[in-house]
Amino acid sequence: MFVYEIVRNSAKQWISLSLLSLMLIKVWVIPLLYLDFEIRREYIVANLCKNKNRPQMHCDGKCYLAKRIASLDEQEKRQAEKSYMSRLIDQVMDQRAVFSFAQTAVVAELPARTAFSVAPSFTPRMAVDDIFHPPLT
Repeated sequence: MFVYEIVRNSAKQWISLSLLSLMLIKVWVIPLLYLDFEIRREYIVANLCKNKNRPQMHCDGKCYLAKRIASLDEQEKRQAEKSYMSRLIDQVMDQRAVFSFAQTAVVAELPARTAFSVAPSFTPRMAVDDIFHPPLT
């Protein structure tokens, strides 16, 4: 019933569901990696662990898990750097921006006489006196 309702809905909902699923996959990568580690722990300890010959270390495949998490972090960093560089190159190489360096004449007219007014910089009255005063009767 639910699948039939989704199929019947519009393309906007399909697009939104696909984008939501992609975002959820992105968020759930590391928890799914832990789940995979827990499910295949015996295989990882027996075949993929670097410290399987040294049982006193009690590694139990954690070296493999740490290596996988480090590779995911490195992959995310490379993806972020690649995305940043592509956006930067797109901004620099944007051909839509048109720059014009034509010289234009600047005409400024000065008033015939400049009048200066001298006001005293010190005023003996403070604004605080208006706020803080005893009650008026």
